[in-house]
Amino acid sequence: MNERDTATATSAGATADAPLALPLDRPGPLDLPAGFGRLRELLPVAPLAFPDGPPGWLVTRYEDVRAALADPRLSSRRPHLNSHIRASLITSEEMAALRPSDLLTSDPPEHTRLRRLVAGQSTARRMKELTPRIQAIVDDHLDALATGPRPADLIQAVALPVPSLVISELLGVPFIDRDLYYRLTRELLSLDRTREQLLAGKAEMKSYLLGLVDAKRAAPTDDVLGGLVQAQAAGTPLTDDEIAALAQLILIAGHETTANVTGLATLLLLRPPRLWDTLLQRPDLVDGVIEETLRYATVLQFGLLRVASEPLTIAGQTIRPGERVVLHLPAANRDPDRFPHPDRLYPRRPDADRHLSFGHGPHHCLGEQLARIELRIVLTTMLRRFPDLRLATDPETVPTHGQRVVHGVAELLVDFT
Repeated sequence: MNERDTATATSAGATADAPLALPLDRPGPLDLPAGFGRLRELLPVAPLAFPDGPPGWLVTRYEDVRAALADPRLSSRRPHLNSHIRASLITSEEMAALRPSDLLTSDPPEHTRLRRLVAGQSTARRMKELTPRIQAIVDDHLDALATGPRPADLIQAVALPVPSLVISELLGVPFIDRDLYYRLTRELLSLDRTREQLLAGKAEMKSYLLGLVDAKRAAPTDDVLGGLVQAQAAGTPLTDDEIAALAQLILIAGHETTANVTGLATLLLLRPPRLWDTLLQRPDLVDGVIEETLRYATVLQFGLLRVASEPLTIAGQTIRPGERVVLHLPAANRDPDRFPHPDRLYPRRPDADRHLSFGHGPHHCLGEQLARIELRIVLTTMLRRFPDLRLATDPETVPTHGQRVVHGVAELLVDFT
């Protein structure tokens, strides 16, 4: 890097001697934090300051992030999911006691064993059976939206309850308990919790899910959680704590991420220049909108954390064993070398589905098929039922989850005639 490039990289916030803090502040609800474009171009593997411990590395280019996601030398085992955002509030021993490793925090062969168990319960049969049920759930909630007070908050009326009910039925968690797991999800994904609040939330979630495991052992059910309990009874090596940890991941990811993508997609369509009207004429573009939303408004807003288990090189930078590496999915998904004009939402983009929002490699998200089905049904049905749907608020002032691991719209007021 020459002197001019070094100066420009320094203005982006990082040099070899001065690690940057992860950029967090978004200029607008749909913008990335400032600085990622310059880092991607000039310092694609940037020294990153961590709230606890020594600095690590921030990777922002698409090809580098994609390759790193599949590199077995980068381990998913780590003491705290959010340690590049905040100092760890609990010890590794406390974490292990409250939640053993799961699909997010394990490596092969342990990860392979757990993933095979979950994949075996998320069968094509269950997905096929769910499709008409998802449609019925969407219809019910849009009926309530049509007859309820206006303006209405689309998040509370549709975006959050639809995937929550779907994942409740698929997993086998009573939807009547949704206020409980909504609250616990907020607490576990929030970055402003105290140590006491975090410990209490983790303990309460584990206790709740272990209670469901016991209930399904006493009365077997045909759902994912019931299937895991039955597999355990048939001799599959699987502890109750592991079942509860898998259930927690499926429950949180299954409703939180899809809810936020639904809200962001609706905001993107209704803001000027109202791509909603384009979709009314070209409903065949809905799938393109879904993929572009996943790319453009990546909900895992702080990236994925890995730890080097062996020495490796990323974009010419040597990574030593034990060093932490953050793979920044939102920055990678807006890499102009992979997606021309990346800051434009383009429903006809031919390769939008090459985004990394569902990950890549061994940890590729098992729920991507279900998420796409839900998003397609919600958007196509809303287009048919509410062709004149419009925002009832300034799109630039829509509140988002700034202090949450998952980016999304906190409230989206809409109206219609």
